[in-house]
Amino acid sequence: MKHLLSLLALCCLSGVLHADQNAPELADLFTALQNTRDPITAAPIEARIWNLWVQHDDPAAARLMAQGLAQESSGALEAAVATFSQLIAQEPDFAEAWNRRATLHYLLGNYAASKADIDQVLKLEPYHFGALSGLGLVHVALGEYFQARSAFNAALEVNPSMEAVRANLRELDRVLEGQAI
Repeated sequence: MKHLLSLLALCCLSGVLHADQNAPELADLFTALQNTRDPITAAPIEARIWNLWVQHDDPAAARLMAQGLAQESSGALEAAVATFSQLIAQEPDFAEAWNRRATLHYLLGNYAASKADIDQVLKLEPYHFGALSGLGLVHVALGEYFQARSAFNAALEVNPSMEAVRANLRELDRVLEGQAI
């Protein structure tokens, strides 16, 4: 369980950097990320990807993203959901807005809403390793261990250096063998 919480914290905290899922340099960054399993080497690549995902050219959208992240960081989760919902209404193709709201829904125990938002993230940004690992967490929370395993493996295909995801897979193996997490 502690590894699942560690992964969630990593996803939440990593996103606080600065989304444009269409940035031209993402292809090269994903290639670089897929070519390393070393978390230390991967960290600056991940940070640059998160930075790109959170950016938006529209100043109003950028302000709402900053506001939502600040609310999330301060623990005002319901307010952050409302802010990200407003941002999504204004910018429905902004993948990271959907991802942030998915994370909040997960934290609030709204797993169906979290999964629906993650599905939208992955339509917009199929390489969103944070959303893929988050999908694994949602499936774990719902007791859908085989689906969780698939989501975690998909996250590792994009970002093989995610040690918390590997730990989650080890925990799932124990569950699937009949042991408790």
